[in-house]
Amino acid sequence: MPRKDQGWITFQTSEEERQLLEAICQRSQRTKTEVLREMLRGLKQSSDSETTKEIAQEAAVDRAVSSSKKPLKVSSRNVLEGKVKRLVKGSIHTEVTIEVMHRVELISTITTTSAEVLELQEGKTAYAVIKSSDVVIAME
Repeated sequence: MPRKDQGWITFQTSEEERQLLEAICQRSQRTKTEVLREMLRGLKQSSDSETTKEIAQEAAVDRAVSSSKKPLKVSSRNVLEGKVKRLVKGSIHTEVTIEVMHRVELISTITTTSAEVLELQEGKTAYAVIKSSDVVIAME
């Protein structure tokens, strides 16, 4: 299967553009893919905020938080319900603390765009979806 059919995008850049991207990655300690995705989301958000909301979510989370209030359905076996206890928003990432039981908290770092799309607020119910070493935040 060609890379294009697998979701890969390749393009040529000038040496100056490549160096700029590498410098941004090094300063932010993020991969080129993460930086480019965030840039695309920012561009799309400025032109069409509704479409950006759809792009910002991963497929499973997108289904879980749909506005039709369908029950949460994900393939992960470890889904822990809890209350959002704390949100620490940054320009790129947001740290989300969910209390899953008294004095038991899970902390996950997600993109600020995802936190906004999920409409996370302290005190609201949220779900920690645990898949291997990843914790994904979901909302009903």
